[in-house]
Amino acid sequence: MVDALPLWVYWLGGILLLLANVACWVATFFTLPGNWGIVALAALFAVLLPEQENGLGMSWWAVGGLVVLAGLGELLELIAGAAGAAKLGASRRSIVLSMLGAMIGSIVGAIIGVPVPIVGPIIAALGGGAIGAFAGAYLGETWKGRVDLERLSISKAALVGRLLGTVGKLIAGMAMVAYATAESFWL
Repeated sequence: MVDALPLWVYWLGGILLLLANVACWVATFFTLPGNWGIVALAALFAVLLPEQENGLGMSWWAVGGLVVLAGLGELLELIAGAAGAAKLGASRRSIVLSMLGAMIGSIVGAIIGVPVPIVGPIIAALGGGAIGAFAGAYLGETWKGRVDLERLSISKAALVGRLLGTVGKLIAGMAMVAYATAESFWL
């Protein structure tokens, strides 16, 4: 154990970690690797403010737990995001374009949602990502030469998969924020 720092340092660090983790969690709405940002911040916290006997600080066990949760979130997103479209025979091209469309749609949606404070950009980013996933898959299947009915069903599956995958990843991210906060202050 390292000599204990003043108590206020741990409290300030914990508050800053919480705020930064929430920002990383919000980044997930924009198809950015927010959950991995939470892991990186927790690792930095563990280096700068390691766990103390009084319970403050971050243990490396906690960082490992966050890695597991982040991996679970990625797995949920991957399975939900691609499984439905792939099950219907989506091409690799449409899956890649669906992911790209989801990212672009999330950013455009967030910009459109700016006039509604706080909630607007988040909800619009989620909807924009779903629409972008649909559009990307549709474009990919059109490029591949599929008939309209196939394009629509694959694109719909990409849209639903994107929504379910994002929700799964967001739930994992919320658990990560809560766990990192608890670990930095109390556990």
